[in-house]
Amino acid sequence: MDPEAMKFLAIAIVMGLGTICPAIAIGLIGSKGADAIGRNPEAAPKVQTAMILAIAFAEAIAIYALVVSLILKFV
Repeated sequence: MDPEAMKFLAIAIVMGLGTICPAIAIGLIGSKGADAIGRNPEAAPKVQTAMILAIAFAEAIAIYALVVSLILKFV
C-alpha cells in the first residue's frame, strides 16, 4: 500500500472513531441523565448541569479528532 493511501486510511479511521465514540458517549450520558431525573425530579438542576458539562467534554473529544485528521491531511 502506498503512503498516500495509508494516510487517507489513517484519516478515515481517526474521523470514524472520533465521531462514533463521542456520539455513543453523548447518548449514554443523555439516557442516564433522563433516568436520574425520572427517579429524582428534585435533583434535575444538578443532574442537568453535570450532563451539560459531560456532553461538552465528549464533544471536545470529537473536535480533537477533527483537528488530528486535519493535521494528518496537511502533513
